[in-house]
Amino acid sequence: MWAFLNNEFIDEEKAVLHASDLAIQRGYGVFDFFKVVRSIPVFLDDHLDRFYYSAGKMRLNIGCSREELKNIIRELLERNQATDTGVRMTLTGGYSPDGFQLVKPNLLITQRPFLKPTEEQLTKGIRLVSYEHQRQLPEVKSIDYLMAIWLQPLLKENGADDVLYHQNGSVTECPRSNFFIITEDNKIITPCRNILNGVTRKKLLQVAPTNFVVEERDLSFDEIRRAKEAFITSTTKPILPVSQIDQHTFPAVYDLSKVLRQTLLDLELVK
Repeated sequence: MWAFLNNEFIDEEKAVLHASDLAIQRGYGVFDFFKVVRSIPVFLDDHLDRFYYSAGKMRLNIGCSREELKNIIRELLERNQATDTGVRMTLTGGYSPDGFQLVKPNLLITQRPFLKPTEEQLTKGIRLVSYEHQRQLPEVKSIDYLMAIWLQPLLKENGADDVLYHQNGSVTECPRSNFFIITEDNKIITPCRNILNGVTRKKLLQVAPTNFVVEERDLSFDEIRRAKEAFITSTTKPILPVSQIDQHTFPAVYDLSKVLRQTLLDLELVK
C-alpha cells in the first residue's frame, strides 16, 4: 500500500518518523479517520473540518490548504485502488530538538482495512464498564489514548468490550465513540460537554429529529438505568447497541437503534 508522508507518496513500510518526533517523545499530535466506501470517502468534509480544528487547537500547522489535502487523498486512493477501507490523517508535533519545543509538524496519511463490528455485536450488543476519567482537551482528536490502553486489563477482567467515561456523576463518552440512550418515551439523549464531537454523532443528530425528540445535555447513571436502549456511534460502527453497563443490563432488543443504524448506512451511500 502507498502512504503519504509530508511531500511525497512512499511505500507504507517506509513511512517512518524519526525518534525525535514529539508524537514519540511526548504523545503530541492529532489525527482523523474516515471510511472509504466503494472508493468514495464518506463525510470527508466533516472529517476535514475536525482535522483542521484539532490541528489549530493544538497549535499545529497542517502545511497545505484544504483543497490541496483533498487532492493528496484523491491521489492516494487512486494509487491504492482499495475499496471499503479507512484513511487516517496524522499530524505530529515534529522533530523537536529538545523533546518539548513545537516545530514543523509531520503529516502522515495511510490507508488500510479496518475491523467491522461482528454479527454478534450487532445483534446482541456490547458490554461497557464505567470508569471515572476526563480526557485532556476533549474537543480535540488527539493521538493520546493513554488511559484507554491502560484500562485494557480492566476490560478483560470484567468481560467488557469498551470503557464508558464519567465525571462528577455524568457520563461523557467512550474512548473511540459517542454514547446515547433511548428513553421509555423514545427520546434520544446524548452528552454534550467534555466530549469529542464525532462525525457520526453529528450526522445522527441531523437526521434523528425527523422521528425522535433529541436532547443534548448532561446524562446521569440513574437516567441510563431507566432507559430502554443504549448505543454508541463512531465512524467504523456506525451504531452499535449496548447490552450492559457495569451490572445493569438493557431489556430491549435494540429495535430503534437498528432503525437508526440503517438510516446512517443509507446516508453514507449517498454522500
